[in-house]
Amino acid sequence: MSESKAARRNGRRGPLASVALILIGLVATGGAYAAFSSASATASVDLSSPAVIDEGQKLFAANCSTCHGQQAQGTENGPSLIGVGSAAVDFQVGTGRMPMQMSGPQAEQKPVQFTDEQTKALAAYVASLAPGPAIPSQSQLEGGNVSNGGELFRINCAMCHNVAGAGGALTEGKYAPELKGVAAVHVYEAMLTGPQNMPVFNDLNLTPEEKKDIISYLTYIQENPSAGGLELSNLGPVSEGLFLWIFGLGAIVALTVWVTAKSN
Repeated sequence: MSESKAARRNGRRGPLASVALILIGLVATGGAYAAFSSASATASVDLSSPAVIDEGQKLFAANCSTCHGQQAQGTENGPSLIGVGSAAVDFQVGTGRMPMQMSGPQAEQKPVQFTDEQTKALAAYVASLAPGPAIPSQSQLEGGNVSNGGELFRINCAMCHNVAGAGGALTEGKYAPELKGVAAVHVYEAMLTGPQNMPVFNDLNLTPEEKKDIISYLTYIQENPSAGGLELSNLGPVSEGLFLWIFGLGAIVALTVWVTAKSN
């Protein structure tokens, strides 16, 4: 009788079974740890920590000082960052807009260049220079009123970003970006700091609760597709007017030609 059969008869596992169980345990433990680490990475960064601020200063000197100056005082190539707060840095760096890839009407969004920990360290350093808007907490981003958020968005944001958040063209090559897929924290920070051509919506313009409502509305329209059929890219009167102009005018011309031909 083989050793493995004897082991099963005696109620013992074979050596391969033990190895397989150990591997499964290691994989499960590693996966759980990685998920926990990524979920808690942002929460574990203390922006007031001297070590984090020091790390942010080193990153700033190596990657940002060419345009913004060694002390973030600004140069002819970049504005001063004194007083912009951690929220502005977290938005610009966290969305990949900074460092800029090239000069242009506005900073283009691109793949993020820094890890979340490095982004928070840069934000901590800039925030240490002077008071400014802070990165919002998770409680400021969840649980808003969708209906009120929709009304606020249509009043304050839709003229540039479109009622469906599809974005739109501005003047001199500038544009309001599409809001689909934008993280809630970055939407809040954009309202708080007014990046690019966007106005600042401080807490006197839009309260923290109203900002939360707008985020809830944007989340809702992203998670609930249009029930009205063909959306024409959600560009509203621009695409719809062009559609009617081309096909409507074409139909009128075709009808006129047909009537003329029949009358002759």
